[in-house]
Amino acid sequence: MQLKTISLKFITRTACFAVLFTLLSNPILAQEIIEDEEVVSQKTKKEEQQNPDRIKIDGVVAVVGDYVVLDSDIDKEFLQLQQRGVSIADISRCELFGKLLEDKLYAHHAIQDSITVNELEIRSNIEQQISAFLEQKNGSMQALLELYNKDSEESFREELFEINKNIKLAGEMQRKIVEEIEVTPEEVREYFNSIPKEERPVFGTELKVAQIVIIPKVSQEEKQKAITRLREFKADVQENGASFTTKAVLYSDDIASRKTGGLYTLNRKRPQMVKEFRDVAFSLQEGEISEPFETDFGYHIILLEKIRGQEYDVRHILLRPKVTDAAVAEAKERINKIRERIVSGEVTFAEAARATSDEKETRQDGGQLINPYTQDYNFELTKMDPELYSQIQNLKDGEVSLVLQDEDRINPIKYKLLMVTDRIDEHEADFSRDYLKIKGLAEQDKQYKAIAKWQEEKILDTYIKINGQYRDCEFNSNWLKNQ
Repeated sequence: MQLKTISLKFITRTACFAVLFTLLSNPILAQEIIEDEEVVSQKTKKEEQQNPDRIKIDGVVAVVGDYVVLDSDIDKEFLQLQQRGVSIADISRCELFGKLLEDKLYAHHAIQDSITVNELEIRSNIEQQISAFLEQKNGSMQALLELYNKDSEESFREELFEINKNIKLAGEMQRKIVEEIEVTPEEVREYFNSIPKEERPVFGTELKVAQIVIIPKVSQEEKQKAITRLREFKADVQENGASFTTKAVLYSDDIASRKTGGLYTLNRKRPQMVKEFRDVAFSLQEGEISEPFETDFGYHIILLEKIRGQEYDVRHILLRPKVTDAAVAEAKERINKIRERIVSGEVTFAEAARATSDEKETRQDGGQLINPYTQDYNFELTKMDPELYSQIQNLKDGEVSLVLQDEDRINPIKYKLLMVTDRIDEHEADFSRDYLKIKGLAEQDKQYKAIAKWQEEKILDTYIKINGQYRDCEFNSNWLKNQ
């Protein structure tokens, strides 16, 4: 019986595009650049003579452009899926083989198109990956090396680097293929009308949710303490030769970058970080440290380490001014009074949100939350964020919640009120009411077709060789070029 493979482009479309636009954070040990084919052949023959039992594991089973796929790469794919808790019972070697062929095709043409990636950022990500691995292995590097059949930590790190680099290249290539694709209203209508009525999507029960947020105020005294301390850090580095990196590790309130000494890489062409941060970073000279400045996250100083064309390697230290107990008590008293006025009918929830809420993103809309995935006000019940669902699941329509304590990446403590303002029962897709959702599906469909066309053309233009039993796989894509 022939083995079967499912090409990535034939996976369920929604899942497909979630993969295409999310760069993998977990490494898949299956990325090696090909050596000269004659050299590979000679090495394989030599290995076969020396250790014939290894050939099944380490044999070259495919060549795609400048890359090879080893039989052992497929084993490593299975290992990675298991490490992430994915069931492999129904996944065949051919399915993973087809996925590897696509990965190599994307990475090969990324290089051909002169797409570059930030190697410093990749190495920083590797440190985070290894830390996560070690947590799973109770801190044992030896256990980790044995699991991935590596002789040394150095060789493991270098393999991770090549893997992550090629994953990044493949992701950038995929992004380039679809980056300019948009759909017109007419295309959305045509897409919707092309779906047979009995096959139109059904959207589950949806809710509209509004909130009022009250954030404890930070005193000027606490703000000045943060500014003064940052100026002391800067003076110690400049005048005494202290390490900026060490201070970031020890004192920065930015948890995400603290382990790497406050390191970020900014690109002038790709907005990252908030505007205030970018403006300061791009105004510095190499080796210069900024004065303390404020963003929504707190107060920062930045050291510009290196300028590489459009990319800026910076380190920063973030200090969040402390929120006093008195400020917390004042905020809680304030939101309790707001709730009393709403419950008594003195003001509506929307009026109170516009007049009092500290959340500027929702205040003008009467506190209405925007679904980040659909960009409308509707939240499908089965896809709602679990935390939000737990907070509103027992609310009746129009009922005000009790005062809830919460936090976010900017505010360590805040208080909020929630209300379900509307409920839409499960229904078949309606063009007018569900336009934004349908537009998203139409855009995904157009991107899917563009990627399928690109893959079909590039397979014909690329040197591809498939060896051994994998030639018996049933390919949806033309990997064998009809041979």
